[in-house]
Amino acid sequence: MKLRPIFYAAACTALLTACAAGFSPAAAAQDLRQELKKFVETPAVPGYEQVLAKEIQKDLAKWKPLVDTIGNVVVTVGSGAPHRVIVTPMDEPGYIVSNITEDGFLRVQRLPQTAPNPIFDSLYSAERVYVRTRAGKNVTGVVAGLSTHLQGARPAGAPADLHEGMYSLDDIYVDVGATSAAEVRQAGVEILDPISIERHLYEMGYGRMTSPAIGDRFGCAALVEMLQHLDAAKVHGTLTVAFVGQQWAGGRGLERILLQAAATQKIDEMIYVGRLTRGGAGGGRGGAVATLTSDGTSAAGAAGATNAAEAGRGQDQAARSGREGRGGFTPVEPKKPDGSGVLIGGNGANAALNDFSKELQDVATKNNIPASVDATAALARAADAAASFPLPARFARLGIATKWPATPGEVIDADDLVALTQLLEIYAGGSAETKPLERATSLMARPAIPVQAKTAPSPVQMVSTLVESYGVGYHEVDVRETVKHFLPQWAKTETDDSGNLWVHLGTASKDSKTPRIAVVAHMDEIGFEVRGIEPDGRLQVVTRGGGIIEYFIAHTLLVHTANGDVPGVLELPDGWNVNGFILRPPGGGAGGAGAARLVDVGARSAEEAQKLGIKAGDRIGDYITIPKKYRPLLGRRANSRSFDDRVGCSAAIAAIWALGPELPGRDVTFIFSTGEELGLLGAGAAAKKMAADGRAPDFVFAIDTFVSSDSPLESKRFADTEIGHGFVVRAVDNSNISPREYADRVVKLAKANNIPVQLGITGGGNDGSVFLPYGTIDIGLGWPLRYSHSPGEVIDTRDLDGLAHILAVLAKSW
Repeated sequence: MKLRPIFYAAACTALLTACAAGFSPAAAAQDLRQELKKFVETPAVPGYEQVLAKEIQKDLAKWKPLVDTIGNVVVTVGSGAPHRVIVTPMDEPGYIVSNITEDGFLRVQRLPQTAPNPIFDSLYSAERVYVRTRAGKNVTGVVAGLSTHLQGARPAGAPADLHEGMYSLDDIYVDVGATSAAEVRQAGVEILDPISIERHLYEMGYGRMTSPAIGDRFGCAALVEMLQHLDAAKVHGTLTVAFVGQQWAGGRGLERILLQAAATQKIDEMIYVGRLTRGGAGGGRGGAVATLTSDGTSAAGAAGATNAAEAGRGQDQAARSGREGRGGFTPVEPKKPDGSGVLIGGNGANAALNDFSKELQDVATKNNIPASVDATAALARAADAAASFPLPARFARLGIATKWPATPGEVIDADDLVALTQLLEIYAGGSAETKPLERATSLMARPAIPVQAKTAPSPVQMVSTLVESYGVGYHEVDVRETVKHFLPQWAKTETDDSGNLWVHLGTASKDSKTPRIAVVAHMDEIGFEVRGIEPDGRLQVVTRGGGIIEYFIAHTLLVHTANGDVPGVLELPDGWNVNGFILRPPGGGAGGAGAARLVDVGARSAEEAQKLGIKAGDRIGDYITIPKKYRPLLGRRANSRSFDDRVGCSAAIAAIWALGPELPGRDVTFIFSTGEELGLLGAGAAAKKMAADGRAPDFVFAIDTFVSSDSPLESKRFADTEIGHGFVVRAVDNSNISPREYADRVVKLAKANNIPVQLGITGGGNDGSVFLPYGTIDIGLGWPLRYSHSPGEVIDTRDLDGLAHILAVLAKSW
């Protein structure tokens, strides 16, 4: 096919350099990777792209980019005709603060106001977020989530792991650790501040990458890389590169570019670099924007256009199909899988290409750049703008495959990004300069075990380290070693066959009349285990402990192998982005317990997965958790996954330090147990052993979470204890009813020692209940926790201090 003169010379030059620039595995500059990481880790909610825009301006300083009134970053190279324009969006869907409640929670409005998929809000529930203040400060927070322990029986026919109808926009509250609206404002948070999910770029196996918003940033990374390599002398005519804002909010940034061009220099051809889309309901001013017929063509006549003029008109006709105006759009998972190279967007079910798109396809073919054709809908535009400022006749869409679009677990292939960058480089200046990215050759390291403590660490020092240790049931080794290193050197420890860690204090003999006391806190956390590997490289995983699936599905997970950690994404089921979709557990058990879900780690065969060192099997398979960090909130409050039960472990260790090596006349055994989330397994083995040895305790203090309804989402009928108001006597839960006189006795001791205390009833079970058959009295103790078994767990560290104090008092004087 004969190329149009506009970029014929550039394409010819590219043919001469293809071999040198091609896809060899040689060592390569890593600027593209670094740019992508920086851009995906910089939030940019529609209308709030300023921080990202400044990063792009900084990277492109040599081109003296301009910023217009919308916030678009615009680079112009060369002069005269032809005028070529490349556009890519900067923004991502997110939220802004719409109100602040009297008790310190943030209410939100979504931007764009139309959700990009049916479960967008649900996938934010109980997730870690940042609020960007006017002063440029990031205030840490979490989205409130339901606590699985408090949900009770499900109505007939309801999904066992989903509260029907939960997590619409009206259910979203952001918790920054404040106790009042005044405290929120004192931290600098105000109405209109943007809210974004916490994000990191994770490199999976075999060149795949995952991060929230990676599908909104690959274009920025590719074009910055292109401009950094561009030789202005090789640019024919005028080249404009625009990083546009508010694309999710009806394409306002693109409209600004088109309007400016209409007033200055006519655009001869335009490439839009970004997600492939399908039509959707409008936000902002209203209605539908690109209605597709049953064969995938546009009802407005855009789809199926085969010549340049028809293609340009078709895009705008589709955009104008909603007279009411400014539309949202729905990103789609391309039909082509990741690894397919550049995606060239075509119209209709058959993905028909216009002449300009065919020319780009031809350039890719001649330069050995992998490229595929895939269907896309018209760009979402306001009807009045589409009529006044039409797209040029020579208009093309370029992108790359993005799995799970507009979710926290988006996945792309680095080779596709390189291919896209190379094609853009050839188009702009004639030669492909970007080299293939080197793939990660080592797995992620897990947190190091701390050095042996020589002086007593503070409870906060211990819990902040323990929550960052990983340890699902049957796999608690790292947690146990961390506990041992926090214990005083004089503490004599023993590890039994179940993995429980024991510390005994006191000098009382076996026949002494002093009460025999056990204190039990569990080391394990909820997660998943690899049960098998599919032929296509995906992992079959089963749950290890209960939780609400929205908190984990379509989010980054870590597969903990013997040699290090492999990032992956827990996959969504088919049909997840179809209106009306509801997450349901897979067959094989209530809530999905014991039934397999699938995790993508980047492998595309079972052999590739095995080469990553991943092992499968019941109890011997590698275990999986979400990535975790200890995150301070306002005041004394903090967030992390696995406060359950690392707070209990920290309190027990602090009590041991406080008691010292001598505890005359007492008989106290501390047990750091295993497998609590799998059915109190370690505690059951400990209870049996103590009874067999004739040392069944008279009292067991089971230290575990008091799942609190201190949340705007929960009923206050029970479990209504406030965080920051003291430890809790867990008098009644699903596994135990403590005798009232003993619950009252703990309260009395606490008050006598000026320790803040609360008394309550909650859901869930505790390790002490397995001691009941042996004649032991179980008294549950805990601390109030918001949003249990989720990434958004919140505590007040003053409650941890009080819990540690009361344990020392009980060990001495009960």
